[in-house]
Amino acid sequence: MRLAVIPARGGSKRIPRKNIKLFGGQPMIAWSIRAAIDSRCFDRVIVSTDDPEVAATATMYGAEVPFLRPAGLSDDHTGTMPVVAHAVQWQAAQSIPASAVCCIYATAPFVRADDLRRGLAILEESGADFAFSVTSYAFPIQRAIRITEAGRVDMFQPNHFQTRSQDLEEAWHDAGQFYWGKAQAWLATKPLFGPDSSPVILPRYRVQDIDTPEDWARAELMLKALGSTEGLQEL
Repeated sequence: MRLAVIPARGGSKRIPRKNIKLFGGQPMIAWSIRAAIDSRCFDRVIVSTDDPEVAATATMYGAEVPFLRPAGLSDDHTGTMPVVAHAVQWQAAQSIPASAVCCIYATAPFVRADDLRRGLAILEESGADFAFSVTSYAFPIQRAIRITEAGRVDMFQPNHFQTRSQDLEEAWHDAGQFYWGKAQAWLATKPLFGPDSSPVILPRYRVQDIDTPEDWARAELMLKALGSTEGLQEL
């Protein structure tokens, strides 16, 4: 079976209650749930949370919350990998273990059902352990600068000062939307950023990490630019 796991703990210091805060007229987590359901990739869409209010909201929008996440997996220092592994273990205990598992972040309002389907196809066709969303950097990372303690600037790679941008290798980063993986890879906590992972490339205009109030405001502007909630999945 194929399982979607949406991690969504209750605590959030920089944006309080951000997983269920209204975004575009509906709770933030509803966007991820809707994309997962609309993709028709999954036998189950599970939200892993420690918070009864998040659980109630997730259930209202069509996800399952068959357990509350243990406190030991709900603090500020718990990573994604053990949370997904816990859900995979829980599912295996129900006698029908998952084969492919997709972690979808609760704060990924621009995730699309089509991209989830494409990610599954890449996972299956590539033979990789993971396939996850990536996008390109808008500026060549080889020409990045730091601000020194003296208030001056310094290049990270001074040897590229004279290199033309078009001659530099393109760089990519995690888009922070979804992560397909084989169930055994999640259980083994294999490295996500490595040679056993394949990229699912997304355009930059549909990628926005949401960790701070500034991120949230930018995402709202992006939503308006992309169109209505009804038309978003088609963009």
